[in-house]
Amino acid sequence: MFTVLTRQPCEQAGFKALSRTPAIIALVVLLLSVVVLVAITVIQFHHKEVLLPGLKYGVVLDAGSSRTTVYVYQWPAEKENNTGVVSQTFKCSVKGSGISSYGKNPQDVPKAFEDCMQKVKGQIPAHLHRSTCIYLGATAGMRLLRLQNETAANEVLASIQNYFKSQPFDFRGAQIISGQEEGIYGWITANYLMGNFLEKNLWHMWVHPNGVETTGALDLGGASTQISFAAGEKIGLNTSHIMKVSLYGYVYTLYTHSFQCYGRNEAEKRFLAILHQNSPIKTSIINPCYPRNYVTTLTGGYIFDSLCTADLRPVNYDPDDVITFEGTGDPSLCREKVAFLFDFKACHDQEDCSFDGVYQPKVKGAFVAFAGFYYTASAFNLSGSFSLNTFNSSTWDFCSESWSQLPLLLPRFDEVYARSYCFSAHYIYHLLVNGYRFTEETWPQIHFKKEVGNSSIAWSLGYMLSLTNQIPAESPLIRLPMDPPAFMGILAFFTAVALLCLAFLVYLYALSRKQRRSQHAFDHTVDSE
Repeated sequence: MFTVLTRQPCEQAGFKALSRTPAIIALVVLLLSVVVLVAITVIQFHHKEVLLPGLKYGVVLDAGSSRTTVYVYQWPAEKENNTGVVSQTFKCSVKGSGISSYGKNPQDVPKAFEDCMQKVKGQIPAHLHRSTCIYLGATAGMRLLRLQNETAANEVLASIQNYFKSQPFDFRGAQIISGQEEGIYGWITANYLMGNFLEKNLWHMWVHPNGVETTGALDLGGASTQISFAAGEKIGLNTSHIMKVSLYGYVYTLYTHSFQCYGRNEAEKRFLAILHQNSPIKTSIINPCYPRNYVTTLTGGYIFDSLCTADLRPVNYDPDDVITFEGTGDPSLCREKVAFLFDFKACHDQEDCSFDGVYQPKVKGAFVAFAGFYYTASAFNLSGSFSLNTFNSSTWDFCSESWSQLPLLLPRFDEVYARSYCFSAHYIYHLLVNGYRFTEETWPQIHFKKEVGNSSIAWSLGYMLSLTNQIPAESPLIRLPMDPPAFMGILAFFTAVALLCLAFLVYLYALSRKQRRSQHAFDHTVDSE
């Protein structure tokens, strides 16, 4: 009795059909998973939206000798070559005189700031108050107070510090900036506003302008005046008046000098002191720069309490003495007398010298004259660029008018300013022509301006630009098509599916090979029997 072993073709065909179906399904799922993984990865990283980090704000208080002005600036948080592209968004003039006038009552300084600071809070979004830096820079008025009474100057600054500690901003301190810094920051402001540092190209990218020359800056304040301009390549760095400034990735070599006591207000006090010194009658003095028929009384303290007039103070000086000044409106004599404020002989006819023996390279190129320069020219209906002859003829016409005519000539009449415009004009003439050495040919290169666009030309903007070098830039925000957790979840899911499908296919492949080997062995056994 024996058993006959035979092949079963129907059963084998059925098994192959059953094993082929899962393999096809697994292969399809694997391919779909790979396609999904590639698609979501490409979409996630190539269709992302770059969001700028928004705006940053900064506040600068320009504490000048005659007034304090508050400026609010803003710039894109990502910045440009380490310096913010800054614009002025708000300006507020603090009521009252400069902070140096609070030397005897420093506790009253904060009261003057309150109105402007309330307005500043409304200009800056509340959620950015804590990250907004505030800086106070005091200029020549406080420089003089510090020389005269350092304790009083420190008490004024301390009072300001205490006030700003209670404000919701990041107060970075109140400091007295040097005259040289004031000059440099004014130069930075003028050139920044005129587009000499940056411009937008066709692709709306900020780039450095090609072949653009910088503009010199002339600033006339109440207690000091500054001149700053780009020095030539041949100028050495062996003088304290030559400085290097880095902005937007470029380095500039500047000449800058600040003349203490040569601001408009202090210069006029010195002028009145000289008239008093040379007058035979000390209580009644003729002033050729005051308008004809104008009479006023000033105290001795008003003229001689300043550090700038200390060397002209009378021996038997009483600050309560009353001195009467009578104007004669004599432009020729006014110009002659104003020249005594300068020591032009100290230069000994040297070409690289302005006055009082101060080194200065020859002026070249365009200049912008702002602050007191602009306000004086504006009183004569002059602005922008004009000839020296036009300035002189306007000065003569104005100075020849009687006091009663000035309210009709001036768009905004204020006695203290109106009586002094004639002095200011002759003072500016001597400062620019005999001091800085502008000529009839180079005078038209001076542009008398108050602002460019909506931004004031003042040292405070240059100060803010310089400070943005020290404020860290923020990285742009990136908005992805899917949130990172969702993206990672989907990525992990389809990766797992693909791996499982791949593992299942490998398993089927291995099972198939095992089946073939078993079938081959079975066939061999049958054949051998």
